[in-house]
Amino acid sequence: MKIIAILAVSLISLGTFAQTTNDKAKKEVKTEAKSTVAFKTLKIERAEIPYDSKEPFVFEFKNNGKTPLIITNVQTSCGCTAAEKPTEPIAKGKSSKIVVNYDTKRVGQFTKTITVTTNASTEPIILTITGKVLPQEAAPAESPKTN
Repeated sequence: MKIIAILAVSLISLGTFAQTTNDKAKKEVKTEAKSTVAFKTLKIERAEIPYDSKEPFVFEFKNNGKTPLIITNVQTSCGCTAAEKPTEPIAKGKSSKIVVNYDTKRVGQFTKTITVTTNASTEPIILTITGKVLPQEAAPAESPKTN
């Protein structure tokens, strides 16, 4: 009789634990889907960029979720690209931007990626910039002075 009582208590405890774990898993799924981010564009292309141009690539986005959006990390694909992310959480329904600067002293075609991590998803968002930096224009040659 003792063995049956111990088995019954064990099965009841195991059933309760399984239910608690399942409820916890449901809550975790809900927190992952708590906020969504919508970028106006994921790729910015520029055909001809003047040498040493300071014009940044600006990626605008909106928080379409129900909770504040936090940009946790922004990682560029190389040292020739720098990105600035919002430091404060973006409230629901509000917009913000990620500003990307490329070293335009590097002449020629380029394609760079920016990986954005948020609290909205475990999957990162990949932004892309492409373009062609034109060669530096030669300074006009001075004509020799005649006296």
